[in-house]
Amino acid sequence: MATDRFERRVAVVTGGARGIGLAVAERLAAEGARVALWDLDEAEAAKVAARLSGLALRVEVADEASVAAAVAATEAALGPIDILINNAGITGPNGPVETYPFDAWRRVIEVDLTGVFLCCRAVVPGMRARNRGRIVNVASIAGKEGNPNASAYSAAKAGVIALTKSLGKELADTEVRVNCVTPAAVKTDIFAQMTEEHIAWMLSKIPLGRFGRVEEIAAMICWLASDEASFSTGAVFDVSGGRATY
Repeated sequence: MATDRFERRVAVVTGGARGIGLAVAERLAAEGARVALWDLDEAEAAKVAARLSGLALRVEVADEASVAAAVAATEAALGPIDILINNAGITGPNGPVETYPFDAWRRVIEVDLTGVFLCCRAVVPGMRARNRGRIVNVASIAGKEGNPNASAYSAAKAGVIALTKSLGKELADTEVRVNCVTPAAVKTDIFAQMTEEHIAWMLSKIPLGRFGRVEEIAAMICWLASDEASFSTGAVFDVSGGRATY
């Protein structure tokens, strides 16, 4: 693994305290980046940041003021943001649309879609002014294919895919690249929000016959965050173990 691919780069990873976000933060730091972890679990993020010589901030990605304050604090401590990894997300409950709680629907959309929008909106002006940057959004195979009994999550992740395509085109006249990844299920703490039946259903849909590993998703994300990904923008990169049908 290269050790200097992200030297002198400042990277923000939302939801960076655990799971895919943690794996991404660890790899970015190992390859030279100064990493800021934005997470609701500030205590856990602080432990990771101490190990990575990074910065931990408690951030509610669905709150405009919280995101703005995080940008200011990150840039004051580390410098201008070069890389944004929008990873923070929740699954919400599993259940059919006709009984899906509206409060749960609204919360999933706020965190998984509006949170990505707010974080992008907050960093894009600086990236455009400096004419450089990488944004990688973590969507899901559910956003491409729709998972039954996960309507809010599927809808939010489909929105992330569309937002990625839209913003990538908006910034195509700059050196800022915007892409997303669509993992199939990866066994992380987020599984605690799902039923055993839903977990088994997801596994049954993966031709490779196993869940993804966080390191595998991190490898794709970090390539997209690098200078090597110079001719891809507004694109969707599949990491679904063969599940994707398009």
